[in-house]
Amino acid sequence: MITIIDYGLGNVLAFVNVYNRLNIPVVVAKATCDLANATKLILPGVGSFDHAMQQLDRSGMRQSLEQLVLQQSMPVLGICVGMQMLAKSSDEGALPGLGWVDGTVKKFDVSKMPKGTNLPHMGWNDVTPVVDSGLFKGMEQDARFYFLHSYYFECCQQANVLAVSDYGGDFTCAVHRENVYGVQFHPEKSHHFGTQLLKNFAEI
Repeated sequence: MITIIDYGLGNVLAFVNVYNRLNIPVVVAKATCDLANATKLILPGVGSFDHAMQQLDRSGMRQSLEQLVLQQSMPVLGICVGMQMLAKSSDEGALPGLGWVDGTVKKFDVSKMPKGTNLPHMGWNDVTPVVDSGLFKGMEQDARFYFLHSYYFECCQQANVLAVSDYGGDFTCAVHRENVYGVQFHPEKSHHFGTQLLKNFAEI
């Protein structure tokens, strides 16, 4: 069962609508008891890093999520700030992240970017997978997704980089470590490419 983690942040209903159109069973979890039938997890997120971590802690679901992901190896997909939460820390805040993928979240340095490049990075951009992954099945070329962010995930190990995009230079826009996946873009706002990615995740 695809289970969307609703801890007060993210486009929860947008994900539900996509899976309903795909006729894939989906539920929303607002408490630990809602995780009972989960087989795959989606962790959405918008806003600031520290606020997102605080909201997840307040939800009461964090301990159960860590058990499902780290001990039972349940697949999880972090999206936007939900991806950044997978890191150990972020330049945007002081709180530690989940640490499920070895890396830190950095702010784009606009001083090193071409003139006219501004933050946030907003709009459609090409996404290029750098390794074979079921998450991007059928989208090996010409995949485009919608972005809205000022921070990016910097992996400590190249093996965890799943895909890159270009905004004044290449940056990691998708990560992977065993059963843990993360994407910086918004598949729920990315039309047929986003729908395909969410379908692929359901089939992993």
